[in-house]
Amino acid sequence: MADKNPDKWCFTWAANKPKVAGAERAALVKALKWDPGSVITVSFLDGDEELQQRVAAVARKWTEPGMANLTFDFREGPNTNIRISFRYSGSWSVLGTSCKSIADTTQPTMNYGWLTADSDDAEVERVVLHEFGHALGMIHEHQNPAGGIHWDRDQVIEDLSGPPNNWDLGTIEHNMFEPYSRDETNFTTLDADSIMMYPLPARWTTDGFSVGLNSTLSKTDKKFIRDQYQ
Repeated sequence: MADKNPDKWCFTWAANKPKVAGAERAALVKALKWDPGSVITVSFLDGDEELQQRVAAVARKWTEPGMANLTFDFREGPNTNIRISFRYSGSWSVLGTSCKSIADTTQPTMNYGWLTADSDDAEVERVVLHEFGHALGMIHEHQNPAGGIHWDRDQVIEDLSGPPNNWDLGTIEHNMFEPYSRDETNFTTLDADSIMMYPLPARWTTDGFSVGLNSTLSKTDKKFIRDQYQ
């Protein structure tokens, strides 16, 4: 893959549904949207204090003036909507408001398993923007109902069934080839520049389509999140 860290895939799921492994798009699950104007409380369960501050600064890019009409309220104590850990493997977040269904306040709703105090700014921005996109209800761009990716299924299956992913066929089907329903999502046409798009190597498509490492919010990401949370 184009990513310098090809084994670092994101996981996301709705907390009131079974967790699934996989990767994720400018589309948003309507049932998991926050109400515009919401104050979303956030806390850290662990981690380096300086890194926590860097995470908070990046997360707020989603709610800057002209972006989502929401507020991330970072505070002490675990009685918050979003709870962040750095202790577990992988990078993941539950989708949107489903975090509210995790009643155990010792359990994180978001995790940054490979971010450390030594992580550079570009890596922190890329990962945090992506995971907080999930926290706002956004899914992985390659599963956008608008479609548009011409997969070389055999190659994708061959690559993901081996190390480092070692996914079975059902996991690959669910996380790579199954789009979300048009009825359950708000979405744009496929946005290859979206922060929610994973790097895709050209060998995974039949027409040479590929995506590099997206590290910032695209123009479509910004317009989309503003329209969703006016």
